[in-house]
This record gives sequence, structure tokens and C-alpha cells, in this order.
Amino acid sequence: MTDRVELYGGEEHVVRRVTGSAATKPYRCPGCQQVIRPATPHTVAWPVLHATFASGATGLDERRHWHNACWAAREHRR
Repeated sequence: MTDRVELYGGEEHVVRRVTGSAATKPYRCPGCQQVIRPATPHTVAWPVLHATFASGATGLDERRHWHNACWAAREHRR
């Protein structure tokens, strides 16, 4: 899996595509509030820096699992 950095909501997010074979648990998509079922390819994103911690802390605790289409459409809902 390759991570990349994208801008979302004015802050940098690490973005990772997850394959269906690597998706083993259900998650709730913050874009549509529907369940991402196991074995469904999807996108995981989290802030590069955590908003409430000192500089240099990561935002891994804020990672969210999105349907690929919901992640792609997120800017249109803002």
C-alpha cells in the first residue's frame, strides 16, 4: 500500500487505498454514514498532524475509513 498526502478541509491528510482482500472489518463511512462491508475496497484518511497535540504528533487516532466514491466527492459536500 502506498500512502499519499492530500489537502482536505484546509489541512493535509495521509490517504491510503485499501484493497478488498485487506479489508477485514466493517467501518462506518463519514461521508454517507453507511457501513463499508468487509472485503470492500475503500480509502483510509487521517490528518498528518493531530489538531490538539504538540507539533509533530500524528493524527492516526483520527483516521477514518471512507467509501472510495465518498472520499472522491467530499469537497462537493462542503
